[in-house]
Amino acid sequence: MDLKRIVQHSDTPAGRAFDIAGLLLIFYSIITFSIETLPDLSLEAMTFLFYSEVVVTVLFTIEYLLRVFTSDKKTDYIFSFYGIIDLVAILPFYLSLGVDLRGLRAIRVFRVFRLLKLARYSSALSDFGLAIRLVKEEVILFLIATMILMYMTAVGIYYFENEAQPEVFKSVFHSLWWATATLTTVGYGDIYPITIGGKLFTFVILMAGLGIVAVPAGMVASALSKVRANADARSADKEAKEE
Repeated sequence: MDLKRIVQHSDTPAGRAFDIAGLLLIFYSIITFSIETLPDLSLEAMTFLFYSEVVVTVLFTIEYLLRVFTSDKKTDYIFSFYGIIDLVAILPFYLSLGVDLRGLRAIRVFRVFRLLKLARYSSALSDFGLAIRLVKEEVILFLIATMILMYMTAVGIYYFENEAQPEVFKSVFHSLWWATATLTTVGYGDIYPITIGGKLFTFVILMAGLGIVAVPAGMVASALSKVRANADARSADKEAKEE
């Protein structure tokens, strides 16, 4: 059977088995990664987890090489979203292998990015990615506007509260934490205004914060509807042609 069809598609029993094996490997890797964080693991458990990670990394490496080998345009795959995620899934292990320095060993934490490999096996996640691409300019513009608003909010609360709470709102930079918690409507309560002006200002910012959460969510939801409508139209056209 054609190796390319097995690796790149899931319309055959062998292709589906390849995808299922990849899914199971991802879940197994995440489980073992989580177990590694448990305190007081025995030497036997640590040894098993290490060799388990070696096997998983080798299998992921083989998968990555197969996808490169079977791609029509290898460079396009290597620098694509999935290609980068597949590489990031294996690179931390090789970078930290045989190195005892804590700084480099900490790189292995990035194995958690293997979860992003799940996007390959989910049509819903693929639709979400396409929706993000459709509205990326709007989202980027909105994020820039949000950063500007966040800074202006920090400046505003600083001038309202600095004199009343000099230890809490020491500077605009210290006020950025309050601005972040308030604009995102999280409101941890560890920093809060006590002046009348500060409270009124906070009310206005809270109203603006509701829009910060709602606007991008609405844009993505609208784009998702367009993606699904286009997918349904393509399916209908395909069925009509087959008939």
